Order: sequence, then C-alpha cells, then structure tokens
Amino acid sequence: MLKKLVLTFVSLIFTFSVSAAEVDKTQPYEMMKQVSDRTFSRLKAEQPKIQQNPDYLKVVVEEELMPYVNDKYAALKLLGRNLKGAKREDVNVFIGTFREYLISSYAQVLTQYTDQDIVFGPEPVLTSSKSITGIKVEIVDAPRPNIKLEFKLRKDKRSGEWEAFDMIAEGVSLISSKQSEWSGKLRQEGVLAVAQDLKELAAKPIRFESKE
Repeated sequence: MLKKLVLTFVSLIFTFSVSAAEVDKTQPYEMMKQVSDRTFSRLKAEQPKIQQNPDYLKVVVEEELMPYVNDKYAALKLLGRNLKGAKREDVNVFIGTFREYLISSYAQVLTQYTDQDIVFGPEPVLTSSKSITGIKVEIVDAPRPNIKLEFKLRKDKRSGEWEAFDMIAEGVSLISSKQSEWSGKLRQEGVLAVAQDLKELAAKPIRFESKE
C-alpha cells in the first residue's frame, strides 16, 4: 500500500510544475493549484510524444517539476545522522545522484497518469515565523478508494519562496521510508556506495507498465 501511495505522491507532486517566472512561489497553496491545472494540460497534450518515447518524461520532469522541489534539502534530511563524518565532496555527489534518482522516479510514475482528479484541502494559515507547512490533498481515483495525502513544503528564509521536500501518507513520510530502506548501507558502506546505487537506478529507461 505504501508503494502505491508513494507512486501516487510522485504523480501529485508533478502538479508543482510550470515556468518559475509565472508562478508566485511565496504563496504555496495557490502555487500548487495553479501549477496543477497547467501540468495536467501539458501531459494530455504531449501524450503522443510520451507514448512514442517514454524517456521524454525525464525531460518534462527536469523542466517542469524540479524548480519546485528542494532536492538538496530532501537529500540532506534523508542522510540525517550519516552526514556526521562524511566528506563534503561525497555528500555533494549523493545530492546530485539523489536528484537524478528523483527525476527518473517521477518520470516512471507519470507513465501511470490517467487524468485523476485532485481536491485541495483548506488553505493553511501561514505566519512570518513559520518555515514548514503542510498542504492536504485528496486524489479521486474512482472506482478505487480516494487517497488522502499531505505535502510538506519548506520556506527559504532569504527569498520567502516555498518548495516541496516530502509527503506523508497514512502517517508515513517518503523521506522516512527511504531512510529506513537505505540506512543500513549508508552506515556500513558509506554515502558513495548508496550514491552509486542511485545513479544506476536513475539510468534505467522509462517503461510503461501495468497499472494493476
């Protein structure tokens, strides 16, 4: 179930995408709603190209999604205690490969796009001192049960702009689940070993798979 929710999260987080010049990133709630409409419109329009070359989804991710995801913060948060004693250059390699992994993962999940409806929860109350917020959404995926998610966003204190870094589904965060998955290897073999695994995963071609 968690795997399915994570896949759904990747589809949802694509709703952040659109040209940075057109979206006010200081208003996270409106940003998500605005970008949602535009992104799904693009996916519909480019389905023939995507069907012909699924790897094109990686281009879409790079151009549309990544400007709205704080992949560096997510990578560092995922490393957690493993940052202690790690070389700066090794951490930088991990951050880069983690970004590649995210791009590939998001692209793969977008092959399951079937024009799902998204309902946003109430707009969160933001204060000047608040740097982390959550935005709740519900995915209407009939005839399957609806799925409730919460996106976590972080505000850059200098620019005042918000970016996504995590998602919580059924009480489990994406970052926490990946920490559990990779903690053993990070501890035993180090940051570069996991970075190499991420690089290999990111290099895999995008394929259309059964939705079941």
